[in-house]
Amino acid sequence: MGTAQLTAVPEPKYWHLRSVLLRAIDSEFSTGQVIPNERDLAARFGVARATLRQALDQLELEGRLVRRRGIGTLVAAPRVGVPVSRREEGWPGGTREQVWQNIDCTSAPASEQLAKALGIQAGETVHTVRRVRVTQGQTVATESLHVPDATVAQVPAIRLSGAAAEGDDQARSLMRRLERLTVDGESRAVELGVAEAEEAALLQRPPGTPVLVVTTQYASAGRLAALGVSTYRADTCRLTFGETGLVEVTPVAAATPTATRTA
Repeated sequence: MGTAQLTAVPEPKYWHLRSVLLRAIDSEFSTGQVIPNERDLAARFGVARATLRQALDQLELEGRLVRRRGIGTLVAAPRVGVPVSRREEGWPGGTREQVWQNIDCTSAPASEQLAKALGIQAGETVHTVRRVRVTQGQTVATESLHVPDATVAQVPAIRLSGAAAEGDDQARSLMRRLERLTVDGESRAVELGVAEAEEAALLQRPPGTPVLVVTTQYASAGRLAALGVSTYRADTCRLTFGETGLVEVTPVAAATPTATRTA
């Protein structure tokens, strides 16, 4: 084979400025401190305001800076360590119920993409519970838990006591029914993605914001019982796996189809 020669690509001016700003932030400012305004920074580094704004936008996307209306641009706090183990991402119940809050529950025919991910026929009924995860008073993740109707058909419905909004009542009922199932195994995958409009609104971030997508398959009675898609803010979250830092996963049977991210 021949050898390929790499052609040097000029570094964009805003990217070089980003690196310079990062060094200045690390050496001159502390967490929560307001940095100089754009006019002063542009004058200090001898760049156009447009170039400076690109660099600042990039640092905000990376979670190094945060803009506050009426205050200015502040040095962001370090990413929050968010546990992602079987306790938090696993089957409903226990600790998981304390870290995730139900938003609503809907039932609809499965699209072709979702049906393929769940290993069912398109058009079959799928129940979807939407949830948010709040850490230190901030919403750090959203989740869509997709459950084929066949999964819960074998479990009796549960009447809940106490007043609750209809959507939340449906979600709680479904989650309680799932608790009665025995999970044979689970598989978890993490990938980089971007927040779609609906997810971005829940995360209070603009659409297109970088996110970490945790996709979890749950197997029960030899078939895929549910598919969970959790979307974490990449700018503020640092995912940790298990108490030892190792990924804790019980493999789903090999016959289970590979999960894909669903809308």
